[in-house]
Amino acid sequence: MLRAGIDNLPVTGSDRFSGTRESMTMKRIGVSQEWLSADKRAAREGVARARADRDAVQKDIAEAEARLQVSMAYVDAWFATEALKLTTQTEHHLHEELNAAKSRIAAATGNSAEALQLLSAKGIAEDESEEVRQQQSAAMVSLQRWIGILPDALNKPPAFPVPEEWDYVARYPAVAGLKSDVEIARQSANVAAKERSPNWTWEVSYGQRTGYSDLVSVGVSIPLQIAPSQRQDRETSAKLAMVDKAEADLTEGMRAAMADYRTLTSDAARLQQRIERYQGSVVTPARQRTSAALAAYRSNQLALTAVFEARHAEVEAQRKLLALQRDLVRTQAQLNLKPIAQGGAQ
Repeated sequence: MLRAGIDNLPVTGSDRFSGTRESMTMKRIGVSQEWLSADKRAAREGVARARADRDAVQKDIAEAEARLQVSMAYVDAWFATEALKLTTQTEHHLHEELNAAKSRIAAATGNSAEALQLLSAKGIAEDESEEVRQQQSAAMVSLQRWIGILPDALNKPPAFPVPEEWDYVARYPAVAGLKSDVEIARQSANVAAKERSPNWTWEVSYGQRTGYSDLVSVGVSIPLQIAPSQRQDRETSAKLAMVDKAEADLTEGMRAAMADYRTLTSDAARLQQRIERYQGSVVTPARQRTSAALAAYRSNQLALTAVFEARHAEVEAQRKLLALQRDLVRTQAQLNLKPIAQGGAQ
C-alpha cells in the first residue's frame, strides 16, 4: 500500500501552514505491506481453488443435462418414426385389401358390405396415421431444438451400458455439486482457524525536511485483539457448523442418488421382462394369426375383413412393443447419461 503525507505541519503562529520554516515539518512517502503466513496463504488459496472447482462442476452438470435431453429427444423421435412406419403399412395393406374387395364385387364373388367395412377401416387407419404423424412431428421439432437442424433420417439409438451403482452415485449431478460445497465449507473453516492469529503490517517511509536532514522510518503494526478466544471461537464454530450441514446434505444427496439408481435399474429390468413376455405371448401369436388368416383367405375359407382384423391386431401389438422398447431405452439412457461425464467429478 502506498502512503504519503505531511507530518508536523504548523497550524498556529507566524509559521502556520509553512512546510519549510519548522524543522519538524516533514513530507513523507512510504509503502506498507500486510504480511500473511504461509499457512494463511495456503488456506486462502484452498478456498479459491475449491470455488473454481465448483464452477467447473456446475459446467459439467449443465453439459450432462443437455446431453441427456438431446438423447431423450432423439429416442422419442426415432421411435415415433418407427410407429409411423407401422401405421403407414396398415394404410397400404388396407388399400390393397379394398382394391381386392372391389375386384371381387366386380367379379360377382364378393359383397358390398365387406367393401364398406374395409372402407371404414381405411378411414380409421388414416386417422391413426395422422395422429402418429403429429406425434412424430412434435418429436422431431423437440430434437431440432437441441441440435439446431432437422435431420433427414435417424439411425437406431445405440445401446446404453448401465454403470455400476457406486459409479452412478459418484458422478450423480447433485452429489458432485454437494461434494464441491463440502470442500468449500472445509476450506473456509480452515481459513477461519488460521485467522486466529493476527496479521502483521510492515511499513517503510522516507521523510524530507527542507534545510534539514532527511529521515527514514521503519515500523510494524500488530493488531491487539480484545477477547480473541471468544470472537474467533464463534467464527470457527460457525464455519464448522456449515461443514457439518454440507456433509449432511451430501449424505442425503447420496441416498437420493442410490434410490434413483435402484428405481431406474428396477424399471429397466421389469421393462425387459415385459418386452420378452409380450414378444412371446402377444406379438408372435399375432403374426401367426395374420399368416393363418392370409392362408385361409387365399383358399376362400375366410373373409377379407378377417384378414384386416388380423393384420390390424398385429400392428397394434407391434406398436405396443415399440412403446415398451422406447421406455426401456429411455430408462437406460437416463442411467448412462444422467451422471456427469467420466473425469468430470473428482
